[in-house]
Amino acid sequence: MTRALRLGLIGVSSIARRRTVPAIRTVGSLAITACAARDLERAKEFAGKLDADAMTYDEILASPDIDAVYVSLPNGLHHEWARRALLAGKHVFCEKPLTTKAAHTDELIALAAERGLTLHENFMFVHHPQHARVRELVDGGRLGELRGFAASFGIPPLPPEDVRYRADLGGGALVDVGVYPLRSARLLLGDGLTVAGATLTIDTGRGVDVGGHVLLVSRSGVSASLEFGFRHSYRSRYRLWGSSAALSLDRAFTPPATRQPVLRIEEQDHVEEISLPPADQFAIAASRFADAALGTGDPALTAELNASTADTAHLVEAVLSKAIRIDESGGRL
Repeated sequence: MTRALRLGLIGVSSIARRRTVPAIRTVGSLAITACAARDLERAKEFAGKLDADAMTYDEILASPDIDAVYVSLPNGLHHEWARRALLAGKHVFCEKPLTTKAAHTDELIALAAERGLTLHENFMFVHHPQHARVRELVDGGRLGELRGFAASFGIPPLPPEDVRYRADLGGGALVDVGVYPLRSARLLLGDGLTVAGATLTIDTGRGVDVGGHVLLVSRSGVSASLEFGFRHSYRSRYRLWGSSAALSLDRAFTPPATRQPVLRIEEQDHVEEISLPPADQFAIAASRFADAALGTGDPALTAELNASTADTAHLVEAVLSKAIRIDESGGRL
């Protein structure tokens, strides 16, 4: 029997507590053995619930009894602690975005490869089988020739003290929710995407973007219209428009583990709905990380995941470079 990968938690973010850690605990090849947080008492409280040891970040990296780390710190701290973990010989499972700079993302991917370690960005939605089924339908010609792609991910305003409003910690809507439409375009349209235009809505008081719209063009000339933000009613969906039919998927990025996805295909005089089995994308992502780190996974999968991570990071920088900025009242900055 393959032993379990011993995992240390660096950070106890909301997403870690609510979704990722519960999913990790269902994966037999992963064992959470230590937990660290900025506040040691908070680490002790969470560790107690997991029957794990409370440690500092540095103690986790120094421990010979820990094989890998899960990093769920504010975005702006991901690069530092993922890099330190790789240098300490630990495999790294890091919340998205892996870093807030494309050069840092490229650096970490190269460092992991150089040291023979597994590095996965926890972009959990790409692991849900619903997207593989969508690709099968597109590749099989069910929609005809693909003409366009649209995706949106928006959430209501966050509490004022939320770390995602902190510019100094890598906050902003683009790197938090905007990367989902970007990554979905990469997933379904392939690499080589070009940013043709963009707008970003800026909260000038906080110095972060709170919404945006991006136009991409694929290698084959398919356009992608992407919307995202922190000041919207909830939306999580994408739509592919072909020459003979269109396909739409709701809750595309954040389906609960019990949700049965429905692919809706619309033609001129016909509507078809394809129901798919539920899946826990958090557990699948964690399991694939464990398999890769333990040497039982497919190396090609890790290579593709890292290529997509790097491509998305460079798309983010292209958006930041090209975007027209407007303030929340609608005026250009």
